[in-house]
Amino acid sequence: MATPASAPPTPSGLRRIVAASLIGTTIEWYDFFLYGSAAALVFNKLFFPDSEPLVGTLLSFLTYAVGFAARPLGALVFGHYGDRLGRKKLLVLSLLMMGGATFAIGLLPTHATVGVAAPVLLTLLRLVQGFALGGEWGGAVLLVSEHGDPARRGFWASWPQTGAPAGQLIATGVLSALTALMSDSAFEAWGWRVPFLLSGVLVMVGLWIRLSVDESPVFKAALARSRERGKEAEEAERMPVVAVLRHHWRDVLVAMGARMAENISYYVITAFVLVYAVTAADLSKQTALNAVLVASAVHFAVIPLWGALSDRVGRRPVYLAGAVGVGLWMFPFFALIDTRDFGNLLLAVTVGLVFHGAMYAPQAAFFSELFATRVRYSGASMGAQFSSVAAGAPAPLIATALLADYDDSAPIALYVIAAVLVTVLAVVCAKETRLRDLDDGVPGARDAAEPRPAPAGAGES
Repeated sequence: MATPASAPPTPSGLRRIVAASLIGTTIEWYDFFLYGSAAALVFNKLFFPDSEPLVGTLLSFLTYAVGFAARPLGALVFGHYGDRLGRKKLLVLSLLMMGGATFAIGLLPTHATVGVAAPVLLTLLRLVQGFALGGEWGGAVLLVSEHGDPARRGFWASWPQTGAPAGQLIATGVLSALTALMSDSAFEAWGWRVPFLLSGVLVMVGLWIRLSVDESPVFKAALARSRERGKEAEEAERMPVVAVLRHHWRDVLVAMGARMAENISYYVITAFVLVYAVTAADLSKQTALNAVLVASAVHFAVIPLWGALSDRVGRRPVYLAGAVGVGLWMFPFFALIDTRDFGNLLLAVTVGLVFHGAMYAPQAAFFSELFATRVRYSGASMGAQFSSVAAGAPAPLIATALLADYDDSAPIALYVIAAVLVTVLAVVCAKETRLRDLDDGVPGARDAAEPRPAPAGAGES
């Protein structure tokens, strides 16, 4: 007889689990986005000083993209062990790896000190960051999704998603404060190191909180059931990635397609905008940072609202609204920045991130609901991170190259719109997953590895 799932956590227990996931993801995204902001602002001068300014920025964003290349590997490794050993252990490891790499970046010598070794070391640490983040996202959203009430899963699972704007907010805020208080020469000499070294303190706080929560009850129940089934079931679950590719390959493709517009638009709106505002619109670094800072606060606030809406009307309608909204906003986005007015710049970034939030908020619950319990970490991570190589990784790089080649924002807007078309197709082809039962038995045989059909009415608004 199958072992029943553990009792759901109390409201205070669920809030503690959400807080642990949110704080951990905030720290990891702070580390990841801090690199992106620094790549746009100073790394071109410190690590690629012999290049033309825009070429140096391209090279700087290339090291930025390397982190994305490592994310699929992180998804495979962390997903494999997360499905076999549990969510919590792997989340602690990912936080340690990310924090350690970020702290080490703050200690790196620059090109002026060690020459070509500086960008090589920078690239290696960026790889560690990407590897860790590739495993972080899946575990954090699953820990919340597998604890909570199915009727409010979209809302609760959206809170770890707010870690991205929260991390962006903190990273941009620290950089904005430093650039405001310091001269350009002081910031380039040593000030840029401060936010990277600050990561060490944040990681200690995150570890203390993350170690205090329990493992997912859904995972523990599935593990107990597999042990009851004996050696044959354990053998079937030794390679969760194989089970994903055998039984869930369509779901992986749906997740990858859904990520295209979300990922590309985010990095254009938050990372490339720093380049465009300074080089094309002739605005100051401080002005661009302030706009992203305020817009990230709004982004943080709207994500849970979009998540709650997805509990009422479904994941697909909210996701599609965000994708179409981003596509329609791209030309006005650049037109507003071209006015060289701070208010218009702020409006451009804020509206763009509000539409982005409509995709990002339901994504955690949506991807979790696509996969069976004992392959869920692997499946959700693969779907989310494999697309990052083609989407988020080259987005600032492609946008910067298009600006250099055409000296016009129209090709960049069309690039984002093309990604929107891919995402719309993927989401339209997906089934509605709202209210799907995550405690779905033991995968291994084909029928158990496939997601349980949604309850009656789950796909209706």
